[in-house]
Amino acid sequence: MKKDLGLVQAVYPMPVLIVAAYDENGKVNAMNVAWGQICDEDKIILFIGEGKKTWLNILSSKAFTVSIADSAHMAEADFLGIATGNTMADKFERTGLHAVHSEKVNAPVIEEFPVVMECELLEHLRDEYVSGIVGKIVNVKADESVLDEEGKVDPAKLNAIMFDQFRNGYYLTGEKAGQAWNAGTPMMREAMAKK
Repeated sequence: MKKDLGLVQAVYPMPVLIVAAYDENGKVNAMNVAWGQICDEDKIILFIGEGKKTWLNILSSKAFTVSIADSAHMAEADFLGIATGNTMADKFERTGLHAVHSEKVNAPVIEEFPVVMECELLEHLRDEYVSGIVGKIVNVKADESVLDEEGKVDPAKLNAIMFDQFRNGYYLTGEKAGQAWNAGTPMMREAMAKK
């Protein structure tokens, strides 16, 4: 029997994404965004509240990067979600992280996070219910240490963290449970046979 929990943000897991952009003076700012998702083959959407420093920087610079937070940098990732660049001018510097200029877009690449998407701003969606940043993914970079023998990102090596909105925890990803577009094949065969 299911128990009523009331209003809960009950999507699990949520990615822990670190979004970075330059301000008008070329200063790096970054924030932790759990509400983000791929929305097309080459597009990403980030739901960022209006007025956040990184949000303002993205609108100004028209570019940003999105890194996948890993367990080795969980404290830094969490700090980037707690602190605000609107009141802490040296927020990024306090993390001890390092950034270099992307070769593809006008945005910082944080060196310590193993996977980063370099993005151009496509659209800012804004209405009474949502503030969304839609970006075109121009390129993806990954540290060789998280790649498999075929050159693809290996989730077991990535050690990405995910956010649990039920109890506000971070959890590790990595254990493979099954193969997509294959686990349901026996059910599909059965369904097709009954047609």
